[in-house]
Amino acid sequence: MSQPGIASFDQVDPQDIWRKDRDHFLHPWTHFDSFKKDGSLVMGRGDGAFVYDIADKRYLDGIAGLWCVNMGYGREEIVAAIADQARRLAFFNPFVDTTNVPAAELAARLATLAPGALNHVFFTCGGSTANDTAVRLIQYYQSRRGKPQKRHLISRHDSYHGSTFLTGSISGKPGDRSPHLHFIDDWVHHVSSPNVYRRPKGMTVAEFCDHLIDELKAKILEIGPENVAAFFAELVLGAGGVIVPPEGYNRRCRELCRRYDILYIADEVVTGFGRLGHMFASRDVFGIEPALLVCAKGLPSGYQPLGACIFSDEIYEVISAPDPDGWFTNGFTYSGHPVACAAGLANIALMEQEDICGHVRRVGPLLEQRLQALRDLPIVGDVRGSHFMMCVENVADPATGEPFPEEVNIGKRISDHCERLGLIVRPIGALNIISPPLILGEAEIEALAAILRQGIEATMADLAAEGLWRN
Repeated sequence: MSQPGIASFDQVDPQDIWRKDRDHFLHPWTHFDSFKKDGSLVMGRGDGAFVYDIADKRYLDGIAGLWCVNMGYGREEIVAAIADQARRLAFFNPFVDTTNVPAAELAARLATLAPGALNHVFFTCGGSTANDTAVRLIQYYQSRRGKPQKRHLISRHDSYHGSTFLTGSISGKPGDRSPHLHFIDDWVHHVSSPNVYRRPKGMTVAEFCDHLIDELKAKILEIGPENVAAFFAELVLGAGGVIVPPEGYNRRCRELCRRYDILYIADEVVTGFGRLGHMFASRDVFGIEPALLVCAKGLPSGYQPLGACIFSDEIYEVISAPDPDGWFTNGFTYSGHPVACAAGLANIALMEQEDICGHVRRVGPLLEQRLQALRDLPIVGDVRGSHFMMCVENVADPATGEPFPEEVNIGKRISDHCERLGLIVRPIGALNIISPPLILGEAEIEALAAILRQGIEATMADLAAEGLWRN
């Protein structure tokens, strides 16, 4: 039986849905010229690591929805938890001094999973609002401890921390800096991307790491340590190109922040919940304990909108010190939403039951190996990443790293061919992002790598035929 207002799947007219979407749904990151012409690929259902469009064509989901469907589609354990909680209590406001069972349970669960003394949680609706909340929490903390002038933030070029006005300003992806939008530029600063592939010519990786640390130190001293509140860091930069920093870089940045009394914010929206083989990568992969840790995507495996800002005992002691006017005036209607938190709890339980982090540690190297083998293709300049977080950078000349002209749209050409062949990968400029559900087995990894190879080869043939590239 169909739900009120929603046609059953076999009653849906694909062209009608396509037109309604094109005419009424403004998508995130819409490119209007192409959207008006081509519209959307309409997805209808998912099962395991596969999604099916409305015509029932099957695709291997090489991007886990958008970094987030870590446990795959159709997991009845999560669906049942959502339905049960919606029947029991769909919502009640979380403001001031009311709560609900799933929110309290999930906050406690996250405190046990997070590294060190990160024992306090503020829930949001996603990664953008979690990072936005982190800034508000930082401002409040610095002021409550008598240092209101510490309000400047430092981030990196190529970083992505969200799309609110504040987090869009903290982000450093050049392609997201639309000339038609405005950004904070007086108290938000950026230092160089830790992109090893694009490091200055003639510089070793170790020298590049030293250069980056020296630059961050110089920026802190330029602003004045007494004015810098926090440093925002994706441990592996995600949407900016799956940029794995040089060995020791994250740890050295953390040490620099500690030296100058600056809060280190670990953005684990993508790396959290198993993508690198651990619930959180901060301590287990990179050996650091941040002051705050931001997570979202894999927390509910995309089954509900949910994010969290997890912060330290030290911060909590300062912001909760006696003060009759001490209100933390920040929050959202759906902070700690009971249905979303029930999804998060069920997802974590399922991850632990199936040892999904161990699975990623075991089979992730195979995905890395199969994708690294693509380097024999003459337009593949770099293959980088770790475990289930990977990227292929396509270039006109791998020997020099010379990029294709932007109008060639090389990443989109490759993703279009992959889509035709039954694989979804994410194009970002010259890049193709691969971040599949964590449940992928060896056979699916082999299929993913084989189709991606075919997509790149088909693109090379197109470019040669159009006179845009010669081998």
